[in-house]
Amino acid sequence: MTSTIATQQSDKSAIRPFHFSFTDAELADLRKRVNATKWPERELVNDPSQGVQLATMQKLASYWGKDYDWRKGEAKLKAVPHFVTEIDGLDIHFIHVRSKHENALPVIITHGWPGSVIEQLKVIDPLTNPTAHGGTAADAFDVVIPSLPGYGFSGKPTATGWDPIRVARAWVVLMQRLVYTKYVAQGGDWGNAVTEQMALLTPTGLAGIHTNMPATVPDEIAKLLPGGPPPAGLSADEKYAWDQLSYFYSHGLGYAQEMAGRPQTLYALADSPIGLAAWMIDHDIASYKLIARVFDGQSEGLTRDDIIDNITFYWLTNTAVSSARLYWESKLAFFAPKNVQVPTAISVFADEIYAAPKSWTEKAYPKLIFYNRHDKGGHFAAWEQPTDLTADLRAAFKTLR
Repeated sequence: MTSTIATQQSDKSAIRPFHFSFTDAELADLRKRVNATKWPERELVNDPSQGVQLATMQKLASYWGKDYDWRKGEAKLKAVPHFVTEIDGLDIHFIHVRSKHENALPVIITHGWPGSVIEQLKVIDPLTNPTAHGGTAADAFDVVIPSLPGYGFSGKPTATGWDPIRVARAWVVLMQRLVYTKYVAQGGDWGNAVTEQMALLTPTGLAGIHTNMPATVPDEIAKLLPGGPPPAGLSADEKYAWDQLSYFYSHGLGYAQEMAGRPQTLYALADSPIGLAAWMIDHDIASYKLIARVFDGQSEGLTRDDIIDNITFYWLTNTAVSSARLYWESKLAFFAPKNVQVPTAISVFADEIYAAPKSWTEKAYPKLIFYNRHDKGGHFAAWEQPTDLTADLRAAFKTLR
């Protein structure tokens, strides 16, 4: 990769334009590696219970190694303005798109793993240019989308300590440097953790938060997971969430446990693009099944290019291991209530890791101002269901403008 940063070296804290390009040689090497994959035998069952299925990976590899064109995805990434600024000794990359409409509400949107800023590209124009997407000028946002430390174009920490709390502090500094005196924050996955930690800091200017992966599991529920019997008296929504959580704790934490315990061991992800792809698409069972359907030719919220753009971005930036370290750094409990005291808005998508019931949500967020359930969509809301997420953000923050 080649990158250029317009800067005066004496002021690294300045907001500096960031430009990037990847060489033809890097892309040729990637294609060569994909096409030279050494395959294992097929799984011994007719479902994904042993992991990512061989047929899915071979379809992905066939497209990636023959027909896929990174330059199309790169053009989408280059179509928005990129910047970098040094915060707490680390270069933080971010996309920043200002609305043409006056009084636009600034929003900082944080991705998760295995996401990237690519995950939010589809919501930028609907948020910043609402009159072209069924909204009014009063719905306009200025959009800031940073790359987490160790992800994408942000710097890779060279010392320990970059946990979600430190990232949240950095995001507060970023919004101050952009001279936003009033703003809101949004996120899912790690983006939820960072956004909630921003709220706990109660910085001047943060008017409210929105999350599509709310951490709402009550303590009395969490202590029974995994393996315990469901408590009596659960509502239908609560039982549905219990079943999802029980499955996730039993079957879906392997990647998180490995990255939390031994992230440096994942050398194979930096050496094999297919190894990286399999690791990334095995995030949660609903997302994996969606991706498998996409490579079977079905029309879904994601396309083949969406999926491979994001994997290729990780490969080209060599961030498989550096991104995994966030799991090692974090000491926050999974899905635990955080007692957030700022106005909070929640979107619940049916195929999220767990669909947070409103009853749990109201307990976790004392200042809940918006709650909406969707019957489609999963973990990567901005990527999979950008129209629904955009509509929720407009509605959620209307009273905070």
